[in-house]
Amino acid sequence: MSSTPHQDRTRELAGSLAAVRERIARAEAAAGRAPGSVSLVVVTKFFPASDVRVLAGLGVSEVGENRHQEAEAKAAACQDLGLAWHFVGGLQSNKAAAVAGYADVVESVDRAKLLAPLARGAQQRGTTLDILLQVSLDPPDRAGRAGVPPRELAALAAAAAATEGLRLRGLMAVAPLGENPATAFDRLAGIRQGFLAEHPSATVLSAGMSGDLEQAIAVGATHVRVGSAVLGSRPLVP
Repeated sequence: MSSTPHQDRTRELAGSLAAVRERIARAEAAAGRAPGSVSLVVVTKFFPASDVRVLAGLGVSEVGENRHQEAEAKAAACQDLGLAWHFVGGLQSNKAAAVAGYADVVESVDRAKLLAPLARGAQQRGTTLDILLQVSLDPPDRAGRAGVPPRELAALAAAAAATEGLRLRGLMAVAPLGENPATAFDRLAGIRQGFLAEHPSATVLSAGMSGDLEQAIAVGATHVRVGSAVLGSRPLVP
């Protein structure tokens, strides 16, 4: 009997997910960290809710999205699965309250203007929203990548910690294009050390993606955000 497309996709995702989990386990061991100390957030941007359902069946509990409209629809379609939804993309202040309506974690907070609408959305939902502050590891003169400049992190962290309805959980970062990720993440580790001195309970560090998760785990990442290494190449979307 021939297999169905659903069975084929399940088999494909099971294999790639196992390979990523093995990479994480090897990186934990190489860094002298406890097995299971790094959480996997599977970023499902452009992939259908049916893939999310397959992943949930394979034990994935944390899912990342970076476009509001897609994330909102997918979270609604999969609300019965009990997943934790991470919003990891650039966030417009006029969409922040709506994002807080379904996200369990917003990882991309990079300016104070986002705090009030995020808190408002969380309060309307009757919950406290976990947030991470996205730190820029790019040179100061490089445009394009989001993130608060390291010199402005302390002020943003203080404002976030003082905002009712939000819970400051830690930091998020992306290695700059064209730079050795290990070098960038070493810089992140130094930034994080100063941050933790002021906010010792904000221990989450979301860093590392499909191509550089090992380097991020080596410097203390608690979460890695992996898309293509689990789901394959993203489908073409206009």
